[in-house]
Amino acid sequence: MRPIGIFGGTFDPIHCGHLRTAFELWQELQLAEVRFLPAGNPPHRDQIYANAELRLRMVEAAVADQPGFVVDDREVRRGGMSYSVDTLGELRAEQPARSLCLLLGMDAFLGLPHWHRWRELLGLAHIVVAHRPGWKAPKRGPLGELLVDYGTGTVRDLHERPAGRVYVRAVTQLEISSTELRALLAAGRDPHYLVPDQVRQIILETRCYAPPRGSRTSGRTTGEPA
Repeated sequence: MRPIGIFGGTFDPIHCGHLRTAFELWQELQLAEVRFLPAGNPPHRDQIYANAELRLRMVEAAVADQPGFVVDDREVRRGGMSYSVDTLGELRAEQPARSLCLLLGMDAFLGLPHWHRWRELLGLAHIVVAHRPGWKAPKRGPLGELLVDYGTGTVRDLHERPAGRVYVRAVTQLEISSTELRALLAAGRDPHYLVPDQVRQIILETRCYAPPRGSRTSGRTTGEPA
């Protein structure tokens, strides 16, 4: 059985940068699937702009036409904080012998020591770090030690073992962030080509990132009712 990729995030909103990273890792690592897990109540975020159900709907719309991409709503359904260690524990219980790969961007990896029970993650899954070409991995501190002790340079290790390795892979990273997208939308601008068309339609229909009515913006989003 080929590995399953686990791609969690707030996805507030999901955008083409998320999708391109997931697509390249799905291909390069020969994953059976990439499972998108929108966070219900993420502990690292002070404010969520779109509610969990709407963020889940946008993720479902974004991946609907891509073979190998699936959506797992367990963190939205689960009460309390959305901790990755809990999610991976559930998935490991469901897939006791299968390789699981936790897919992380560079920023998430650099913040890993601040995650809840982060040292338990490698007992449940491999960690795959997607980074920009030319980025240098940490050589010191807890992450440097993690890479020395558990790092691998071969995809085969991810297939032959169910968990326990750290694999770093350069991907094409589009310069898109959810924070900048929300600012763009709040200014009344159109997110066309930054998010999938299906996600764009949901955003325009629900006005989930629009400023409160009556507030001043620099323009009106194309396609938004006057």
